[in-house]
Amino acid sequence: MIKETYQLWTKEEYTYPVMGQFIPNVVTYIHEKGDRKRPAMIVVPGGGYSVVSPTEGEIVAKEFYRKGYNAFVVTYTTNLLKASPLRQQPLKDLSKAVMFVRKRAEQFNIDSSKVVICGFSAGGHLCGSLAVHHNVKELVLDGEYEGINNRPDAVILSYPVITSGEYGHKDSFISLFGPDATEEELEYMSLEKHVTQKTPPTFIWHTATDELVPVENSYLFANACKEQGVVYEHHVFGNGRHGLSLANEDWASGNYGGDYTMQQLYETVQYLVDNGIKLPETFNMFGTLPEGASVREAIKQGLQRFAPDNQPDQGIAIWPELANNWLRKLFGI
Repeated sequence: MIKETYQLWTKEEYTYPVMGQFIPNVVTYIHEKGDRKRPAMIVVPGGGYSVVSPTEGEIVAKEFYRKGYNAFVVTYTTNLLKASPLRQQPLKDLSKAVMFVRKRAEQFNIDSSKVVICGFSAGGHLCGSLAVHHNVKELVLDGEYEGINNRPDAVILSYPVITSGEYGHKDSFISLFGPDATEEELEYMSLEKHVTQKTPPTFIWHTATDELVPVENSYLFANACKEQGVVYEHHVFGNGRHGLSLANEDWASGNYGGDYTMQQLYETVQYLVDNGIKLPETFNMFGTLPEGASVREAIKQGLQRFAPDNQPDQGIAIWPELANNWLRKLFGI
């Protein structure tokens, strides 16, 4: 396996205000080069647009790697402190990631006509956003990326945030636009309203008892796909909480893989601690972090102490196989 990290922007290009050296990036999980081109699977973890969760990153990429894909994990921009609205920055990050992978199709040994994005929760909203807004002028790049297509060939949405309406996950939209979002901004990112015949084929799965992102979100997008004639498949599992990732033994035991998706979080909190700035209340669970403390270790230990008692669910854990079968049929492979 070839595992490498690539920054998506130069320091000059990346203007979102961060505390630290973070720049959105892509980590690769690539097979040694063989005779055939492989489909690409770009994994986009969730986290309410406040963090990029490691529970839906490397563990998912390796699952699809084992199924024959060359996989990638995108760590995009988030808004932990709710201080600087993200607006289109995460969407620009993901759009650039798709173009980055396509531009290097030969290097990464992928079929540039088989690029899939797979998002979870708010990462699902991000993937859905690119699916419906891929052709907007704000995402067009010139220079070496001029003419490189940012439209994914297929989309996987896992318990996705979709709507800003009645069933919306409010915190995600506060991270995107702040507490005073306009009706126009909220309507633009209520994705079920923007599905067209140009929306890529979409695979959706959710649980009926999701307590954070109501299952109605996935129904809204699936119904919009049906109305517009978009190829889609929609699976709703009868029970299960939010954030199930692969729902398998590895996930339940905490074997998620690398925590590199948390870089922006670690650097932000480290900056606050080192400069004597009071941490948000959400970090009370980690106790007092004195100047010079290792924020990364404190956060990792805190997350372990307060992690829910995850149990594998074999019924839900079949979703990657369902998605893979759907993609094979879609791509004729």
